[in-house]
Amino acid sequence: MENVLRPLLVLGGSVVFTLVVGWATDLLLRKADERHHETPLWGLLRRARVPYQLVLCSALLRGSYDQTKLLQEHRVGVGRSLTLVLIGSAAWLTIRIAAAVVETSYRSYASSRAQRDPARVRRVRTQVELIMRVVSAIVIVVAAASMLLTFPQMRAAGASLLASAGILGIVAGVAAQSTLSNLFAGLQIAFGDMVRIGDTVVVRGEWGTVEEITLTFLTVRTWDERRITMPVSYFTSNPFENWSRGTPQMTGTVFWHLDHCAPLEAMREKLRDILRACPAWDGRAYSLQVTDTTPNTIEVRALVTAKDSDDIWTVRVAVREEMIRWLCEEHPYALPRVNTAQAVLPRQIRRDAQGEGRPDQRGDGPSGGRGETRGTAVRDRDGAVWPSLDKSGTGRGRR
Repeated sequence: MENVLRPLLVLGGSVVFTLVVGWATDLLLRKADERHHETPLWGLLRRARVPYQLVLCSALLRGSYDQTKLLQEHRVGVGRSLTLVLIGSAAWLTIRIAAAVVETSYRSYASSRAQRDPARVRRVRTQVELIMRVVSAIVIVVAAASMLLTFPQMRAAGASLLASAGILGIVAGVAAQSTLSNLFAGLQIAFGDMVRIGDTVVVRGEWGTVEEITLTFLTVRTWDERRITMPVSYFTSNPFENWSRGTPQMTGTVFWHLDHCAPLEAMREKLRDILRACPAWDGRAYSLQVTDTTPNTIEVRALVTAKDSDDIWTVRVAVREEMIRWLCEEHPYALPRVNTAQAVLPRQIRRDAQGEGRPDQRGDGPSGGRGETRGTAVRDRDGAVWPSLDKSGTGRGRR
């Protein structure tokens, strides 16, 4: 009877004690979270209740398993398994607690400076996420090493591994050269403030927002919701545009190709009215100028401002659309046109062309047989064909 009750009491007592302590701890954290709304620490610590119960239960079972007198022939294997579970759950609990503390610090910092300095908030967010990845990697490596050291064979092989550490280090450094470069590039980006999560960048002609930064790669979400994944070493060795560096305010341009007689003063007034009706315009500045001219059109450029890259796009498309609509309705002559009128000839060529016209020999005209030229074209001295013109513009030439 004792052989049955002892295992049940030890195992059951460990599990029940773990559940009771876990429930009581979670209840205290919930009440603390309800009482202190200014800090999210207590609510974030509740995410660690599962690894906390695993640590507690595995520790109780590991310490009291010998008292159960159960599976004595597999006592070493069971004890080592419980040790591995204890180490893994302890690493899990450490990562969750560290994440809760770091997240609480970041939220309190962001809530106090979000309105005054959003660029610095994004910088701190990038650094916090990379620090958490480094901490998680270190904890996982230490936990894995601790698990391996629980096996006697691994402890025996440790001496030989240390003896050849120099050669292995050289080989690993050569083999993992790109990985190590990306690792150091990620740390350089995090603390060098080159690019941050949430920044608007242009990389290889693609416009997008930095969505994720890790120790080895960086993800850019484009305007059409594609994801571009690039190694972080690219940003430390190649030029790229960062539209959010410093202040996010931007100046945008809008171009039109119009006729030479376009009403520029009226367009400036209309641009002012369009911007006043556009919520995305920040009211800092605007202008409209002629920046180029061609034989057929002029190039008109408008400068507009906005508080960030998203709003500048909205302002540009609104100004372009409203101005074109207004020109079509109020000043259609200002739109580009194709000139189809006949060219006016120089006076000497026109006189020579009229002098060589062929007379009409019908002799029935009111001039008494003097005749008149009725062709649609005449030939000049150089052999070129020109339309026959007179002062009336009817295409007739008289001799």
